[in-house]
Amino acid sequence: MPDLREERQEVGSCVELFAGGGGLAMAVHAAGFRPLLVNEYAKRACESLRSNPPDPDEPEKPWPLVQGDVRDIDFTDLVTEEVDVLAGGPPCQPFSLGGAHKGMEDERNMFPEMFRAIREMKPKAVICENVRGLLRPSFKPYFNYILNEMRLPFVEREKNATWEDHNDILEKLIANESVEPSQRYVVTEAEVNAADYGVPQIRNRVIIVAFRSDLDVDWGEFMPRETHSQESLIHSMREGGPYWNRHNVPADVRDRVIAGLPDLDYENKKVKKKLDLEPWRTLRDAIAGVDENEGKPLPYITEEAVKEKIQVGGFPDHVGWPGARMYTGHTPNLLDRPAKTVKAGVHGVPGGESVMRLDNVDFVNYGGGDGYRYMTVRETARVMTFPDRWILDGPRGEKMRQLGNAVPVKLGTAFSEAVANALKSVGLLETPEKRK
Repeated sequence: MPDLREERQEVGSCVELFAGGGGLAMAVHAAGFRPLLVNEYAKRACESLRSNPPDPDEPEKPWPLVQGDVRDIDFTDLVTEEVDVLAGGPPCQPFSLGGAHKGMEDERNMFPEMFRAIREMKPKAVICENVRGLLRPSFKPYFNYILNEMRLPFVEREKNATWEDHNDILEKLIANESVEPSQRYVVTEAEVNAADYGVPQIRNRVIIVAFRSDLDVDWGEFMPRETHSQESLIHSMREGGPYWNRHNVPADVRDRVIAGLPDLDYENKKVKKKLDLEPWRTLRDAIAGVDENEGKPLPYITEEAVKEKIQVGGFPDHVGWPGARMYTGHTPNLLDRPAKTVKAGVHGVPGGESVMRLDNVDFVNYGGGDGYRYMTVRETARVMTFPDRWILDGPRGEKMRQLGNAVPVKLGTAFSEAVANALKSVGLLETPEKRK
């Protein structure tokens, strides 16, 4: 992923809901969509958005932020021009293993507000991201209902009707295609692992993309394909492989990692296909710097920096933190694997997902065990593919909460650019010159 500011050409407009720390908003903007409205409820996340304008070279042009409950927004009043893309990740706690997972009964379920936004703005396309928990057997029927609601967002649920009754109505209308194309959406869902798209993190998610039916967009031609693979990483780690050439790693560490690698069946067609892709990015890669942070390694966090909570090397949020612990069910990240899923966690403080094992087994972790430490907020931001210029507001826990709730910028950019290309293919996006 090149610098998000490079060669950006405005191609259309967008509205971003549930913006959080800004990962998906940044990605959609990087794909060329001008934000008409950005909504977020959490105070600290809003301050982060205020501190980071869409284009850092134009600080006088901030995000068009509307802070507050999405249920209080009248989109027909605030958005007065055509919307090309509506994007957002409705709060995932109702469907996440990390939350109470009450699903459709949870008051935090904001999918109905996403559908209201579609009705009021009638966007050409919709990008929606959420947790893989939606696919669990207990939620799968409701997930199918979510997809049906997105297909027919203008067929509103009656006040006293159950979601099951409403779903029956939707399925009958979908089956007989009786709703006119401008009132329907063609919806595609994809289960993805962010690591397969160059994000240095194992993050399994569901991406839903919808196009208004009357536009005749062929999404299948443009849907992003996996670009990175575990098999290619394993291959590049074999002794003398290119992975180690990029990193100054002690021989004993390298040998230990190689000894633990699984064998690859090089005659297997699926393995051969995976070997044609780029290697998965690892936590060590992220710290060294990839994409727009390439060539900018984060400075080493010393024992003193951990003990005294010192910021190191002038990088924002690259601050040591004491007290990391490791125990059953609370295990650290390994440097030579993609990081574990970054989570917001209880009260914004992650568990083992924010701990990393170090090459130096004698490293003193004050208040915890030796040989590992907490990841800094900046290291975590790199794992989420946020650029180093992005500054998060609040204490450490709040910053980690924002990152845990975000969409990795690189994953969001892959889908946003694909949506832009799909709309361009049928002449639905215009450059600023054409608009004049």
